[in-house]
Order: sequence, then C-alpha cells, then structure tokens
Amino acid sequence: MNQTELHEIVSHFAIEGIVVDIEPLGAGFINDTLRVRTAGDAPDYILQRKNRSIFPDVPAMMANIVAVTDHIRRKVIEAGGDPTREVLTVIPTVDGLPYWRTISDDYWTVCRFIDGSVTYERADTPLLAYKGGEGIGRFQTQLVDFDRPLAETIKGFHNIRWRFKQWDDSLARDAAGRKASVAREIEWIESRRASMLSFWTLVENGTIPMRVTHNDTKISNILFDAAGNVMCVIDLDTVMSSTSLNDFGDAIRSYANTGAEDDPDPDNVSLDMEMFRAYTEGYLSQRRSTLVTSELEHLAFSARYITYEQVLRFLMDYIDGDVYYKTAGTDHNLVRTRAQYRLLQSMEERYDDMCAVVARAAK
Repeated sequence: MNQTELHEIVSHFAIEGIVVDIEPLGAGFINDTLRVRTAGDAPDYILQRKNRSIFPDVPAMMANIVAVTDHIRRKVIEAGGDPTREVLTVIPTVDGLPYWRTISDDYWTVCRFIDGSVTYERADTPLLAYKGGEGIGRFQTQLVDFDRPLAETIKGFHNIRWRFKQWDDSLARDAAGRKASVAREIEWIESRRASMLSFWTLVENGTIPMRVTHNDTKISNILFDAAGNVMCVIDLDTVMSSTSLNDFGDAIRSYANTGAEDDPDPDNVSLDMEMFRAYTEGYLSQRRSTLVTSELEHLAFSARYITYEQVLRFLMDYIDGDVYYKTAGTDHNLVRTRAQYRLLQSMEERYDDMCAVVARAAK
C-alpha cells in the first residue's frame, strides 16, 4: 500500500500528533506491521493489518487483548508503575473500536510504540534466559486473578486431543502420498500418544487449572529497557485460556535448544540444561507462589509436551504436502520434524534433571 492509503487508515484512529511517515517494521511473518512516526513530542505508533487466515475473528481477538491489557494496566497503576511503558496500549478508532475494518474487509489495529525499548531475537546467555522467564512469569502473575472469558482465537491451539484428530485425518488422506516414506517418524508420534493424552486429561478435568496464557513466548515478544530489565510482553494476538504450562514449555523449546529448529544435523540439537535452569529460575521467581502443586509437578513435562506437539505438526504438514508452514524446500518440514524429535529425545533423557531443577527453584 502507498503512503496515501496508509495515512487514510491511520486517520481513523484516535492518535496524538501529526503523522510524518509510515514505514515497515520487522519481518511481518503473520501480520503486516508498520511504524507510524509523528512530529514533535507525540508518541509513535505500531500499525498492523491482521492476518485473517490465521485469526478469522479479529474482533474477538482484539476483545481478548483489550480485556487483558486493561487488567494489567490497573495492576501497573496500583503498583506505582508507568502504564505507557509496562503494558501494551491499544489505540481505539475515533468511534471507540479497537480495530478499523476497511471496505475490502481488512482489519487494521494501532498500539502505542514504546520508545527506547530493546528486543532480542534469541536468548544467548543464561542471564537473558532468566530475564525472559521473569517476563513471562510476571505477565502470568499479573493475570492470575483475571476472571473474564476469553475467545478461542485459534481452534485447538496446544490441545493435543484436537491435534490427534487432525493427525488421524491427515494419515487417512495421505494427500501428498508421503505416508509410507515416514513410517519410522509416524511411530515416534504413536508411541507417545497415550502419555500426551494422559497429561491433557489433567487439563480437561481441572486437575491442572486453566489460566490466561500468551501462547507465543519466544524472547522477541518481550520488551526490555536499555539496562536489560523487562518492560512488558507484546504480540498478544494469541492470548487465550489454557494451562500456564504451555507458555513455559513453548519457551523452553525456544530458549534451551542448542541447535536450530530446522537444524539439518540432529546431532547439533540437545537440551541446554544451563539455559533451562536459568529460564526456570526466572519464571518461578514470579510464579512459585501462584502455581498449584499439579502445575509445579508437570512444569518440566510441559517442555516435552509442547516439543512433541511441534514434531507432530511438522510431520503432519509434510504428509499433507506442506500446506501450512512456509518451506525452503521439499523436505524442509521433514528436517524440522527430525530436529525437533532430537530435542524431544534430549528432554526425555534429561527429564529427571529437569524435574530436580524445578523442585529446587520452586522452594
């Protein structure tokens, strides 16, 4: 889109100042993201076009985000903090809605840009891993008394029972004719089906409680100040109700992998126990008093659960003919499958040590 069209979209939002430029920001893998620069002392803003193929109900998604950020904002104010820097600020339209819908059925949103913030693409030191755990732990703690219903913006997200339904359908279709060539990998999935369903049953029956979860806990979704302190958590599109353990497990899959998610050499991939320890200690520094026993007992297992789910999803997409994930070659999803499976194996091999780390950090 050109500047004239973008300025017209921004004009529908209740922003301060005069817009001087609108420029792309970041890679934009899911949403189209731009920075809105303003003149003088007025704040800058983030403009996004939401991806409706991923988020079919943008109004529901934005209702989730507004409810959650309003709750955190009250907590920040009560603690004497700065709500313009310690929580995402959604900017409404001049009509009071948290999104603008165009005649072409695109949904645009605006939030305040937090000046002076720092982001990291990966955690490469234990200190940064600790800070990342602290950030997600604090986010969850701020929402521990949130009691409003949240919409399910992505159906079955991290719900392994739903994933198995998709998986069984995928095997029955064998859309790309690849099933026979991955019999070994299919067995990886099937041999662990019962244990994964047993864990999820504890969520379904309430033994492990439902909480507000972020569901995309990579470190790039945390803003830091120049001194390295956590400011706030961003990219709240996937905020939903689930188990807190999903956020922990997803972070460990990201932070504590010695290799790449799609490492072509599985021998490069293992669980980095020092990064696991650091993240766990940071997370539990904020959460140890608000997690129940069943959550603490399954915290280490959640890393296995989320990594297993990702093995299943990569392999399922390979069997389907690479229709969901972007790929850089015919076997890219198979490479991802094998790399993530090696990470899962490493977690299984070191599981007792992981549980011991959790037990020490929870004291």
